Amino acid sequence: MYMKRVIPCLDVKGGRVVKGIRFQGLRDAGDPVALADAYRRSGADELVVLDVSATVEERSHGLATIRALREVLDIPMTVGGGVRSVEDASALLEAGADKVAVNTAAVRRPALLRELADRFGRQCVVLSLDAARRPGGWQVVVRAGQEPTGTCALAWASRAVGLGAGEILLTSWDQDGTGGGYDLPLLRAVTDAVPVPVVASGGAEGPEDLARAFAAGASAALAASMFHDGRWTLPQVKAALKGAGVQVRS
Repeated sequence: MYMKRVIPCLDVKGGRVVKGIRFQGLRDAGDPVALADAYRRSGADELVVLDVSATVEERSHGLATIRALREVLDIPMTVGGGVRSVEDASALLEAGADKVAVNTAAVRRPALLRELADRFGRQCVVLSLDAARRPGGWQVVVRAGQEPTGTCALAWASRAVGLGAGEILLTSWDQDGTGGGYDLPLLRAVTDAVPVPVVASGGAEGPEDLARAFAAGASAALAASMFHDGRWTLPQVKAALKGAGVQVRS
């Protein structure tokens, strides 16, 4: 049985970690390097770093932050935000990323996923899929949730994997930052639709939410506020998951 991964997420804007609700009302949550080092030492399996304003501001990801993070990290790091080309992805990988997440640019030009997979291997390519509930299912939203696309999230997930995405970072726009738990029907639908690992994101408040996500098919669960705000530590979460019968690393 594969070990389930517990992944803290750093949403970064202007060199600081921020957190909001449904991608809005962002508040300062600390220094990214200090938080990353603390999470590494306390048992994070991986780290996800998303520049939440890069796409909206039409710029690339801040490479200096990624270099600084790599200096303190010895765990895998996925980096997203502002990736529009093979060159953008290459710069992030050279700065220290292990995987590159793409969202808006891939929706605009799906061939980007194939180009990234051909150049770096699909194990480096993560589709960052933000989905919002709509009548009849879920719709892809882009530009930090500001723009609906009219595209079915399940159809896009399946197509993206066919093009070269080796993993899906699945965020529920409706649940993000609410502490109401992951959108489990969405998670089940996507994990049933694709053969690659799916990372659950958006809404975690405690270890029971992560356990439900794993039961729904997630290979990994991402959380931010519950760690940043000190409500739970990684050792506490992993101990609770083990107690619930979930196979996680110590």
